[in-house]
Amino acid sequence: MVPSRPESISAVEVLSSVPYFSGLDSKTLHSIAQDALPRKYDPGQLVILEGEASAGLYIMQDGWGKVIKIAVDGREQILQFLGPGDTFNAVGVFTEALNPATVVALEESTIWLIRRAAMLELLEKYPKLARQIIEDLSGRIQHLIGLVDDLSLRKLEARMARVLLEHSKGELIERHSWATQNEMAARLGTVPDVINRTLRKLVEEGVIEVSRKEIRILERAILEDKAMLAE
Repeated sequence: MVPSRPESISAVEVLSSVPYFSGLDSKTLHSIAQDALPRKYDPGQLVILEGEASAGLYIMQDGWGKVIKIAVDGREQILQFLGPGDTFNAVGVFTEALNPATVVALEESTIWLIRRAAMLELLEKYPKLARQIIEDLSGRIQHLIGLVDDLSLRKLEARMARVLLEHSKGELIERHSWATQNEMAARLGTVPDVINRTLRKLVEEGVIEVSRKEIRILERAILEDKAMLAE
């Protein structure tokens, strides 16, 4: 795939929407934009592969993706879903490490790449940017610690309750076309049949209501209580 050269203003708009860069002045943003390259991905297409050399920092302009680790037997563990405005692969950029995980597009997506050399130069020039990135990486570490805690210490119903609460907007959770029970199983560390039974149990208890395009939370307090249950 050959990346296309964007119009500068389009790149600036994308960069301005990312917390990393929102505090930078217009001249700096335009300078970074000259090095930013957009790439288009189809559903299921590989964005980065674990173990390969890091090309740079990625920004999800539109679409959705998933960050995954793949076991020797091919089983997936989803670490994070990526949506518009999200950045990823900072660890690979700033530690001279290889890509720590694989990223796959879940739907048609536009993703921008800022090459590693440009990002390292920015860190030297703008200490504020370095602080923002450190804060973001700290948040990601906390997310991964929470994921380990969920998988090892909480039963499936609690893990599912936490995910539903985290992804809710008000009382609704949008069900994207790619948000299948297979994807949910990979996020929660189980298999689709168990996901189906757990969802059905929550429905029967009157805690949630499930339709093809959304999940509605009917009893938030009960769902919050379930989210706190340990094994």
